[in-house]
Amino acid sequence: MSYVPDHLHYRDSHEWIDPQTGAVGITDHAQNELTDVVFVELPKLGALVNAGDQIAVVESVKAASDIYSPASGEVIEINDDLAGEPALINTDPFGRGWIYKIKAGHAAELDALMDAAAYRQHIA
Repeated sequence: MSYVPDHLHYRDSHEWIDPQTGAVGITDHAQNELTDVVFVELPKLGALVNAGDQIAVVESVKAASDIYSPASGEVIEINDDLAGEPALINTDPFGRGWIYKIKAGHAAELDALMDAAAYRQHIA
């Protein structure tokens, strides 16, 4: 069973957002499905995005997957460590494997996402 931290919010497309820091990444379930991540196309710093927009791409030995933003706002930080070590998404998806941070503009969008219990049901 995949690990699902309680403090995060989740999209049905398997992205998570930390409402405290604005960090965004893909879930443990998603990285398990992808297998070995070999490349991450990061968003542009300062990009403005709407919730649900395609914002990044994660490529594995198995497939390439679009990453969708869980919230609207401005990209305020990107995880440059992923350029040299994309496997961080596999080894630490909720820690060092975050993809970008967003300054979210609408709290209601976060409230509309799944909590951990709902996401666990979604992947069951």
